[in-house]
Amino acid sequence: MSQANLRDFRRGWETQIRVIHALMIRELTTRFGRENIGFLWIMVEPLLFAGLVAIIWRLSKGPAEHGVSVVAFIVSGYIPITLFRHGINRSVAAFTVNSSLLYHRQIQVVDFILARFIIEFFGGMMAYTFAATVLIFLGEFPVPSDIGLFIAGWTLYAFFCLSLCLIIAPLSEMSEVLEKFVPVVTYIMIPFSGLLYMVSWATPPVREFLLLSPFVTGMEMMRKGIWGDQLTAYYNIWNPIGSSIVLTLVGLALCRRVRRTLAVE
Repeated sequence: MSQANLRDFRRGWETQIRVIHALMIRELTTRFGRENIGFLWIMVEPLLFAGLVAIIWRLSKGPAEHGVSVVAFIVSGYIPITLFRHGINRSVAAFTVNSSLLYHRQIQVVDFILARFIIEFFGGMMAYTFAATVLIFLGEFPVPSDIGLFIAGWTLYAFFCLSLCLIIAPLSEMSEVLEKFVPVVTYIMIPFSGLLYMVSWATPPVREFLLLSPFVTGMEMMRKGIWGDQLTAYYNIWNPIGSSIVLTLVGLALCRRVRRTLAVE
């Protein structure tokens, strides 16, 4: 690559970063405004959801199950699942509501998905960090055994969620019916998300079936990174990596196709 091409690439990359940053600020202001706690709601929403469910499980199941804290186990599962649910829900009709911005040549339809997903990604990470810190102080959450493995699991989980968003966003523009099915599908996916179980708790035949889900691999890695040798984890990193790459390529192709038919207001 020549120096001229390298400069053009760097200039284009810097422009896209500024575009996504501006879209994120616009999205945060539109969703949360400037009053009360503002953009911190991106952290509070998953915290409230995970916290309330954890309290219910704590009251119904007791303090521990399978040798780990019930509260910590539920929180470690529900915060990632909110990333998936919120990311998918925010992808529906993302192009239509932002179509007026396509008047600007620097803005691409994929930028809308990236801006919204990055907000959910960092909101989930903030919620996870805050919840873990408070629960560690209360003795309800262990100090992570392998933070690197946890981050790797979160990254794979998020990558797969993003690849699904790249599919859902253009499909929702092609068919309004999809918008009605998305909330149902996100609930149906819960049993295949690794939210309420470890794969090691299942029988070998069921275990092989569960590991077909990229979500399960990410969740197993995160929990192994938290509890270490206290839990037995099963995961295959090539499953979410391969699935995410394929879905991303398909999603980008769909986005390009939708962009040709999208009217700029």
